[in-house]
Amino acid sequence: MTSTTVHLAVLDTMADWEVGHLAAHLRHLGGQSPVGGFTLATVAARPGPVRTMGGLTVLPDLVLADLDPADSAMLVLPGGRTWTDPEVAGPFVDAARAHLAARVPVAAVCGATWALAAAGLLDDVRHTSNDPGFLASSGYAGGERYVHEPAVVDGDVVTATGIDPVHFAMAVFRRLGAHPAERIDSYGRLYADHDPAGYFELESA
Repeated sequence: MTSTTVHLAVLDTMADWEVGHLAAHLRHLGGQSPVGGFTLATVAARPGPVRTMGGLTVLPDLVLADLDPADSAMLVLPGGRTWTDPEVAGPFVDAARAHLAARVPVAAVCGATWALAAAGLLDDVRHTSNDPGFLASSGYAGGERYVHEPAVVDGDVVTATGIDPVHFAMAVFRRLGAHPAERIDSYGRLYADHDPAGYFELESA
């Protein structure tokens, strides 16, 4: 049976805003009742509370040692200030590698894309990030596949810039099949294009 649990990595200094839209709208995207069949669970490298960049305290649902890709619909890696530290990033990169080997999608944004690039996981897929020079500093070999878009989906890999949480969420929703395509379009119309028509489309869905 395919898992419907999306695992959100949590680590100290994680960028709250980059995954805010995704977390808030994974299960509910307008209308009067949830239509998404997915739930969100937080996963950390070790037990105990995590403090986000915004100062929020998160108590993880589980630790990486207990995360089996077979029980996951997707692993989401938010940005943060510690992704260039191998000791911090290493366990999450290992989990990402295991997910991709099991053909379970991985979504990374901002600094997390740097860690995936440094590990060679972006060498063979179309991808994006904050800036091509930022990823080039990882020493990776995938620069020719960099795409200047807010979010990019290529097979089981979703990547995004840290300044566009709406398009990142939309890319994740589409890759998961979490919501009908027309509802995701309306969501983008409202939150990305700032068109009030999107609100009424969502509420009437």
